[in-house]
Amino acid sequence: MRVAKALVPTQHRYMKTKKELKNEFKDKKPTMGIFQIRNTVSQKVLVEASTDLSAIWNRQQFQLKNGLHPNVALQTDWSELGESCFVYEILCELKQEEDGTDYKRALKQLEQMFVDDLQPFGEKGYNTAKRF
Repeated sequence: MRVAKALVPTQHRYMKTKKELKNEFKDKKPTMGIFQIRNTVSQKVLVEASTDLSAIWNRQQFQLKNGLHPNVALQTDWSELGESCFVYEILCELKQEEDGTDYKRALKQLEQMFVDDLQPFGEKGYNTAKRF
C-alpha cells in the first residue's frame, strides 16, 4: 500500500531573509516622546523627553539598578525603596514623518509644556528648574 506524502510548508518559506530584516530595521523609526518615572510611594515624578521611548526605559533602569543615575534624588529613592515602587509611563508620543521637522526642538518644546503643567519640582518631582 502506498501512502501519499502530505505537503507540509517548510518553515523557511515563511521566514524573512537577512536582507529583508536589515531593511526593516533601517526603515524603522523609533517612537519619540515624553515619559515620566513615577515613585508610587510619594508620587514624585521625573519628566523627560526621549528620541527613543522603547530604549530609554532600559537605559534608565540600568543606571538606577547600578547606582549610576545622574539624578541623585531619584537614585536615592530608588536605592531606598526598590524598583517595585517605580513605574515608567509614556505621557506623549511623537511620530516621525519625512517632512524635515526638527524633532529635537519639538521634543524640547513638548517637554517644557509637560514640565510647566506638572511642575515636577521639590516635593512633587525629581526635575530641577532649568531653562529651555
